Amino acid sequence: MADERILQVNHLSKSFGKHEVLRDIDFTVNKGDVTSIIGASGSGKSTLLRCINLLETPTSGEIRFHDENILSRKGGAAAYRTKVGMVFQSFNLFNNMTVLENCLVGQTKVLKKDPKEAEEVAMKYLTKVGMAPYINARPRQLSGGQKQRVAIARALAMDPEVLLFDEPTSALDPEMVGEVLSVMRDLANEGLTMLVVTHEMAFARDVSNHVVFMRDGVIWEEGSPQQIFVDPQREETRDFLSRFMER
Repeated sequence: MADERILQVNHLSKSFGKHEVLRDIDFTVNKGDVTSIIGASGSGKSTLLRCINLLETPTSGEIRFHDENILSRKGGAAAYRTKVGMVFQSFNLFNNMTVLENCLVGQTKVLKKDPKEAEEVAMKYLTKVGMAPYINARPRQLSGGQKQRVAIARALAMDPEVLLFDEPTSALDPEMVGEVLSVMRDLANEGLTMLVVTHEMAFARDVSNHVVFMRDGVIWEEGSPQQIFVDPQREETRDFLSRFMER
């Protein structure tokens, strides 16, 4: 069976004023891929994810979703984002809502789901991430790891085809990183298509099937975890990884 291509990024560039943050980015996401995007801070990783989710508008290039250029579609960003969901570094939960309400609001407002059906879906995913006992809690009553697990459940409740993770563990205390990575590992094993900007090299090496190394706003090198971690072709990749592996 040929790989089913879900997302294709072609010649994508992004500038803020005169500052070019992304330059001529090309890559493909196939169904079931777990792609880790690694690189030093400031290399353009998060901006790339924000462009793919249309939180930033690319300066040039195209993003094709099931072979349709979403940048040339008028409107429809909200509908597209239900299919290409995002989990943020800072959780982005609604602080005035309970855990359950956070997982219902997108389903009822954007997907126009019946409240009862939305609640069943929310409970399914809150149970999956181990947060069902906390449905009446508000975000301020939760640890960082718990908030991030709720944010993942909320994204899953929208039934996305691709889930983008923007450094999902970088705002967490070290002891909470494991609980979030464990949820992500389970999702990867179940075949969810994931695009993950991460500093967690063990996750990139052990869970991904595709690793992209970014530097200075370009894709410097990409390949399987074996290629990138065991036999990187470029000196810059080797330098970056050796610094990380020493930690």
